[in-house]
Amino acid sequence: MSIFVDEHTKVIVQGLTGGQGRFHGLRNRDYGTKIVAGVTPGKGGQDVEGIPIYDTVSEAKAATGANASFVSVPPSAAPDAILEAGAAGIPFVVCITEGIPAQDEARVYNLLKREFSGTRLLGPNCPGIISPGKCNIGITAGEIALPGGPVGIVSRSGTLTYQALYDLKQKGIGVTTCVGIGGDPVPGTNFIDCLAAFEADPETRAVVMIGEIGGTDEEKAAEFIAKEMAKPVVAYIAGVTAPPGKKMGHAGAIISGSKGTAKAKMEALAAAGVTVAQNPTEAAELMAEVVATLG
Repeated sequence: MSIFVDEHTKVIVQGLTGGQGRFHGLRNRDYGTKIVAGVTPGKGGQDVEGIPIYDTVSEAKAATGANASFVSVPPSAAPDAILEAGAAGIPFVVCITEGIPAQDEARVYNLLKREFSGTRLLGPNCPGIISPGKCNIGITAGEIALPGGPVGIVSRSGTLTYQALYDLKQKGIGVTTCVGIGGDPVPGTNFIDCLAAFEADPETRAVVMIGEIGGTDEEKAAEFIAKEMAKPVVAYIAGVTAPPGKKMGHAGAIISGSKGTAKAKMEALAAAGVTVAQNPTEAAELMAEVVATLG
């Protein structure tokens, strides 16, 4: 099994006619993902390598039965694109767009919760989601992921998501689903959403969680793990040496006062029974030890 997406997921790409949308949308298709349509206003009736283009998400959904959308449009257009997918009843939306203002992210998040509660947003500013061998929506290179399980991955960091996938593959460990939630201040899907889904998935038997400085999501995840999770979790927190008050990489990765430090997050996770790694490579090594005990 997997979480959120599988081999039956039908995906439309909002922005398929653009450079980034075309590049990643076609890579996703070539991986085996069912890319059934693209959406670009004013370009309905065209196609991209045989993939039909529609003017609106609702038209694309009606014609194809799509149940997921990949949003790859500029920051100025992304909020409306996400909301259009929600209004059309698309249940799962992945937005990779970077640079959306935090106030727009908050507006979209609240509108989805209030008016389109059947839609789950992953991102924005995230690498997307891959269920190896089944479905890949976003910018993750499919060849670095080994299908099968028994490990699930949830990560705030883009590049460390890729390293976790690759390190586990090198050790012969498969992944059920890898979810890159993104590091922006208002993510549509958070650690707890993914941890709860992994806990409920019978084929995911252990979880790698990759966090980073800034915010308190990792501490909240630690509370959830302590109370709700029976499956083993291995975690790594990036940014141990980051100076307080300096933005590191993106808007979500900033330490405010005593909150958001890597040390505080690592301590909270360790207190919750999580095995905490000191670097990304060690996280894979520790997970290999966990997998060896699963039988």
